[in-house]
Parts: sequence; C-alpha cells; structure tokens
Amino acid sequence: MESLSKISSLLETARDLTLEAAQSAGSASRSFRRDASKNISVAQLKRLLDSRNDRDILEGLRKVISMMYRSQPCLPFFSSVVKNVASPNIEIKKLVYIYLLHHAEAEPDLALLSINTIQKSLTDQNPQVRAMALKVMSGIRVPVISQIVSLAIKRGCADMSPYVRKAAALAIPKCYRLDPKTLPQLIESLSVLFGDRQYYVVGAAVTAFMEICPERMDLVHSHYRGLIRKLVDMDEWGQLATLKLMTVYARKCFPRRTSRIRKEGSIGFYGDEDEGAEEGREVQLLDPDLELLLKACKPLLQSRNSAVIVAVARCYYYLGTPEYIDIAVGPLISLLRTPQDIQHIALYNIAAVCLTRPETFVKYATHFLIRITDPPYIWRLKLEILAIIFPYCGPHMNGVILSELEHFSRGSDKDLVRESVRAIGRCAQSDPRASTRCLRLLLNQISSSDGNLAAESLTVIRHLIQQNPLSHTKTVVRLAKNLDTATNPQARASIIWLVGEFAGIDGENNVAADVLRILAKGFSDESGAAKLQIVLLAAKVYAHYLNQAQAVPSVSEATAPPPLAVSLGDHGGFSEPGLRDGQFGQKWEESALHRETIPLLWNYVLLLARYDTSYDLRDRARLYKSLLANPKSTQLATLILLAPKPVPHTPSPSEWRKGFTLGSTSLIVAEDGGLSGISGYEPLPDWVREGEEPDRSLRNEHAVRAEYTGKKEVPAGDRLDSAVREGGKGAHEQGSSWNSTNDPAPASKSKSLDDWLAEGVEEADRDGGNDEEEDEEEDEEDDEEDDDDESDETSEEELEESDDADEHDNLVRQ
Repeated sequence: MESLSKISSLLETARDLTLEAAQSAGSASRSFRRDASKNISVAQLKRLLDSRNDRDILEGLRKVISMMYRSQPCLPFFSSVVKNVASPNIEIKKLVYIYLLHHAEAEPDLALLSINTIQKSLTDQNPQVRAMALKVMSGIRVPVISQIVSLAIKRGCADMSPYVRKAAALAIPKCYRLDPKTLPQLIESLSVLFGDRQYYVVGAAVTAFMEICPERMDLVHSHYRGLIRKLVDMDEWGQLATLKLMTVYARKCFPRRTSRIRKEGSIGFYGDEDEGAEEGREVQLLDPDLELLLKACKPLLQSRNSAVIVAVARCYYYLGTPEYIDIAVGPLISLLRTPQDIQHIALYNIAAVCLTRPETFVKYATHFLIRITDPPYIWRLKLEILAIIFPYCGPHMNGVILSELEHFSRGSDKDLVRESVRAIGRCAQSDPRASTRCLRLLLNQISSSDGNLAAESLTVIRHLIQQNPLSHTKTVVRLAKNLDTATNPQARASIIWLVGEFAGIDGENNVAADVLRILAKGFSDESGAAKLQIVLLAAKVYAHYLNQAQAVPSVSEATAPPPLAVSLGDHGGFSEPGLRDGQFGQKWEESALHRETIPLLWNYVLLLARYDTSYDLRDRARLYKSLLANPKSTQLATLILLAPKPVPHTPSPSEWRKGFTLGSTSLIVAEDGGLSGISGYEPLPDWVREGEEPDRSLRNEHAVRAEYTGKKEVPAGDRLDSAVREGGKGAHEQGSSWNSTNDPAPASKSKSLDDWLAEGVEEADRDGGNDEEEDEEEDEEDDEEDDDDESDETSEEELEESDDADEHDNLVRQ
C-alpha cells in the first residue's frame, strides 16, 4: 500500500512538472513568434507570400496586415500580395482584399491587374465571395473602373442572395463618390432595391438613397408603406436612415391640417353658437399614412440603441401630436441611466423638448437632481432643466429644487456656485410666487467671503428688483448698508448701480445722495468698475437735482394762495394747510439746504475723475459734465441717464439652440458652428401647403402588394410544374378538337345514363345515313389532291423558314 501511494505521488509530481514545462514552452514559442514577426525581413516576407503553400501565404499576409495597422510601410509587398487574389482559399482572399482596399489608390496600375480576377469572383458559387468581390471593387478608388463598378452593382441587385444585394446597396454611394456621372444607373438600381423583400437590404438601400439623392422623393412613393412595415425588423443603422427619410418625406408630402374643438359652453340655449364664446383649442389632424408611420415607430422606443430612441422622439416631436410627444418622454429619460457621453447628448435633446413641453417632465424632476459623480457638462444641463420645469411643479417639488440649489450655491466649486445662483434667479423670474424666497436666499449670500458668489447674487438680485422696483425700496437700502462689507469690485459696482437707478423713486427719503457722499471720501481707493458707477451715480443725483430745481418755482407759484384766500382763512374758510401752519416754509428751507450740497458733491466727483489715471473714466466724466452743464440740455441728459430700463430676462441657455433639429449634431456643438450650425447641417423642410401635396394614390403598392396579402407563397418549382400540366391539358384539348371538328362542344355539366344512351342511338343513325355522302366526298378529295400537289412545290421554302422559326422559339422557351 505504501508503495502504491508513493507511485501515485510521484506520478502527480511528474504530471505537474509536465504541465509547467508545456506552459513555459508555449509562452516561449509565443514570445519567439512575436519577436520573429517584429524582426522579420522584407525578403523573408516575400518568400512567404510567393510560397505555394496556403499556410505560408496566410502567415505572410497576417504579418503584412499587422504591419499595415501599425503604420509601417507595406507598399513593397504590393505585387506579391495582389497575385494571391486568385487563390481559392477564402481566408487568403479576405486578407488580400483588405490590403487592396488600403493601398489600391497608391498603386492604381497594379490594382487594375486584379480587376479581372475580382470580376470572376462575382460569379462564384459562394455568396460571401461575391459580396466581398463587390465590396472590394467599389472600394478601390480608381476612377477608370467606375463603369465596371456600376455594372457590377446592377448585377448584384439581381443576385439571388440577399447578402450580395445588401453589398450592392452599400456599394452605391462609393460608386457615386468615384464618378458622379453614374447617378442615373445608380438610381435605377436603388429603385429595384427599394422593392426588395429582405428588410436588411432595404435598410442599406435607404442609407444609400439618403447619401446620393435625398431630394428624389418620387422614388419613395410606391414603397412608402413597405418601408414602414420593414422598419421594425431593420438593423439600427437602417432604422436611423429610414426614420430620417420618413421625417423629411412627411413634411414634403403630408400637409399640416388642424381643426378647432369648441368648448361645451359655446352652444347657446336654442342650439345656435354663442357669439361671445371662445373658439376652443386647435387640434392637429393626422393623415392615415402619417399615422401609420407614427404607430410603426412606437416599438422602436424600446430599442437598445440610444440614437434610435432620439430619432423616434424627433419624428414624434416634428410630426406627431402632443400625445405622441408624451409617449417619447419616458424613453428619453431612461437614457439618463446610460454612460455619461450618452447622457450628455440625451440631456441636450431633453432640454430642447422641455422648452416647448415642460409640464411633461414634471413627474421626472427627481431624475435631474445633481449627483456627486456628475461632471460639469452634465450638471449644467440638469440645472437648466430644473429651472425650466420649476414653475410647473407643485409646492413640494419647488421646495426640493430650491433646497437643492441653495445647497450647491454654498459649495466650494466656483462654477457650480455660479450656475446654482443663476438657476435660482431663473426660477424667481419664471415663478413670481417663489421670488420672495429666492430673494431671501440671494440676500444671505451677499455677506459671503467668496467674492464671485456675492457678485453673482447681486446680479440676480438686480434683475429681480428691476421687475418690481416699488416693492423693493427697503431692499435697496439694505444693499447700500452692505457697501461697508462688500469687497468684490463687481459686487460693489452692482450695489452702486442699483442705488443710482432707484434714486428718484422715493423722493426726499432716498439715500442716493448720502451714499454718494460716503463713496466720494474713498473714491481714490475704489476699483475701476466701482469708480465708473460712482461717477454715474453722481450724474443721476445731479440730474434729479436739476429737474427738481426747475419744477419747484412753478409749483410754489401755483400753490401760493392769493390774498383773498388768506383772508378767508382768518374767517374760518379753506386755505392751504402748509401756509396756515407754516410747514411749507420749513420744508422749503430744509430742501434748499439739502440741494445746496448736491452741486458741491457733483463738482467734487468731477474733480476727482479729472485727475484719475483711467482715460475711460476721464472721458465718461467729461461727457456727463457737458450734458449737465447747459440747462437747455437737461431734458436730453434726463432722457439718457434716467430713462426707464427694460426689465431684464435671463433666458435659458438652450433658447438660442431652439432652431436646430432634434438629434442633430448642430444641437450639441452649436456653439462652435454659429447660428447656422456646423457645415453640412440642413434644417427640416416646412410643411407642404394643402393642395400642393402629391396624390395619395402614388403610395399604393402595385408591385409589392403581393408581399402582404397574407397568402402562402408558392415555390417557383411548383409553379413551373403546374404550368406544364396546364399546357399539356390545353394541347390535349386542342388536339381532340382538331380531330373531331364536326362534333359539338362538350357540355359543361356532367351527363346522366339516359343522355349517354340517347347519344349512342343518334350516332348509329348518323353513320347509316352518311355512307352515300362519303362516296361523294372521296371524289372531291381526289380533285383537291391534284391542286395540293401544285401548291406543295411553291410552299416548300416557306415551310423550311417556319420550321427554323419554331425551332428558335422552342430553344428560347427552354
């Protein structure tokens, strides 16, 4: 027993050693081959390519292809590689074709030598070889062979294998790029491929159509319904091309029809229409063929390809009713669970749809909350979408969105802080009910140590105050008090602008003059932006002073009571209470003392600006001084300085991308492409006018209708057999009628036994009575035979010609 255990342990040890040795030998051989492939010489490679052994040729071709993909020079092997194109080995053919596609343009003369061999491969029994030959022939960019390629495509369109027909469809754009003059022949091939029964052939044909002649909608009419039926079965690339084609086709061939639905209260008591009732809402009417397209697209919303989902959403967005758009919103939201690059594109398209139908995205608001892993290009779009749907959300969701924005506005990322503050401002502008809370959030950010946050908050606060200035007078005073703590130049400039803009709203209680007095003390220590705003503030305060100085004398003269009024006051009559109590004189004296300091402040600020180092500031001060120095130009200065400013509105960043087509590249990279998009962008055509659309009967499937009748298809062999049987039966009937010309035509109904017996008696009587007639007929036949002998000699030549014609017809039939 011990000996057996020792033997088994030794065997296991030997087995382990053998496995280790085999592994090390295998790794050594692989490393040796790798080193050998790197250091192999040109002569050794040519020796492998010129070998008669398929194994050596394959090894040489693999090394050449690997060198080609490493961007190493491979042109010296061109002649050695091309001569293997006639090899019967399909693996060798594939590698030779790959090499030809890359280097045929560099060596066109040598590439032409292989064209005959490739043409022979077009008739190979293997459909894969035929398709490869067609692909290579169209991929060789040598303009001389354009007509040969066109003929090969025409032949491939009639091939029995759908794989070859698909290769022919994909070769059409290559042939067109090679020689645009072949367009008529290619269009004929396209019209044939559009009616193909195989969906993947039709998908490739639509892709070729969109590249070479997308304006030829007349080719699509008869195949419209067939394309829609095959849409679900196509591959992703065919679906994308077909959806793009159908979107353009629907705009050009289906007019936009609408109708108005009246409300229930629009009909009067007596059944007549109420004249004062509203017309109701407008509803789009869909053409039956257009509705067929929209229903066929619905299963594609479950596609695993995100581009197909976006293409269906584009089709619904530009062609369908709002109900169809609502159907596409859910699949678009599902793209937010995909990788970040797809999320980025999906968010751009979601933002474009959200601008027109924001209420549809309200129930998906939680999907746009920012995650900690989101990169900047993702959370920017999410903040934008949250601000768009904010006014359509309920109170609970509004609180969630504002809490989210407040949290990120206090973060450490400067870009995220800035965008969050801007989003708060857009929320406040779009929903006045939340403006109070938004303003409170922004006012808390003014005292922040982060200057960028304070500046952005003040910019948004300024926009909110301008929407309703009368209700924010206390807010302006609060902002003026923060001038002592605000250190950011842009923040101080925004506060000074606000104080000057609303200097004349509250009259005597305005703090603009006091703020100017305080700022003038530290004018030399202010930044350039703040100095410009201080000079502007001084000009506005002085303009208000000039307007009041011109208006007060006229007011005093108009309100000064005549002596009769004063005397009436002494007797208990009505008089001015100011004059009676002496209050008007006190107010005039206080306002006069106040007005005396404003010109001094104005002249002092002009003197400070005159000796400043900034020439922009000096020019601005000189402009204001010249405007306000002449009393005749006070009205012009008031118009320039104190004119009411339009209420600012901060639009969504996606507003200016609104004109680009959904799913297009220009929608994503429009910032670099400008207002017209990137090069090659084409917008969707307008809806065709009613009455100018093509006839609906053009979309009837004349040639393709048999595909969808639901009948069982009969194989070609069975149809041939039935035709032979019918032909034999017809010939038999023809021969019997030739032999019995005097017999009546056979009855269509089946005969009974009495009919057969009666028929037999009639035949017996007829035979007895016709004996004498037969003798007379024999004499007549003899005379006719003499005449026939003469006519036979003249018609021998005609008979020979007719025999030759019959023989030719029989060969053609075979």
